[in-house]
Amino acid sequence: MSTTTKLDKDEQGKSIDQKLYRSMIGSLLYLTASRPDILFSVCLCVRFQACPKESHLHAVKRIFKYLAYTPTLGLWYPRKSSFDLHTYSDADFRGYKVDRKSTSGTCQFLGNMLISWFSKKQNSAAFSTTEAEYIAAGSCCAQIMWMKQQLLDYGFIFEKVPIRCDNTSAICLGKNLVHHSRTKHIDIRYHFIKDHIEKGDIELVFVPTEEQVEDIFTKPLDEQTFSKFRLELGLCEIY
Repeated sequence: MSTTTKLDKDEQGKSIDQKLYRSMIGSLLYLTASRPDILFSVCLCVRFQACPKESHLHAVKRIFKYLAYTPTLGLWYPRKSSFDLHTYSDADFRGYKVDRKSTSGTCQFLGNMLISWFSKKQNSAAFSTTEAEYIAAGSCCAQIMWMKQQLLDYGFIFEKVPIRCDNTSAICLGKNLVHHSRTKHIDIRYHFIKDHIEKGDIELVFVPTEEQVEDIFTKPLDEQTFSKFRLELGLCEIY
């Protein structure tokens, strides 16, 4: 599945039936609601719906092949799991070959239970890894605030929800109250993360890269790392 990240527009490639390609993509997008392990690959293939080529169709077929070999994988929600809210945030700096934009990814857990996840190409090209990671953390913060409000309706109150990030510069930027000149170009909507840190709603916590489960939503991984993070998401054999 990691080879899908080599995809580009393939302008010299042979065109295929757009309707067929879109129907296959639609089926895969439906599956991402229960199979987060294919989200990154599917979201990458989605970007070529306007003018699909044979290389894109081959990548989509590889995803279907992977699914065919793992039909019993599913999300497991253990009955006795804890009920603490925590999240992961990450970004793949300029990983998209076509326009060199970064990919943001976040996932949210209640205890060991994965309850929300997404992978999305950022709207503009980031100038640094710090900026890309900071924008991803801002998106994660927005999701957390929505989830906290929903859980509050059921009587659950969470303070200082940890956002686990593997970039120390982005963490320092979130905690620093002064906007340095090098960060003024970052869209103001992402700076609201500082306000919520001050209010005690969230906190940025460092996590080593080898423990950053969010990588499965933002970049290609080797088989061993992919299998490890897939298990940590709660995907296991369900018979």
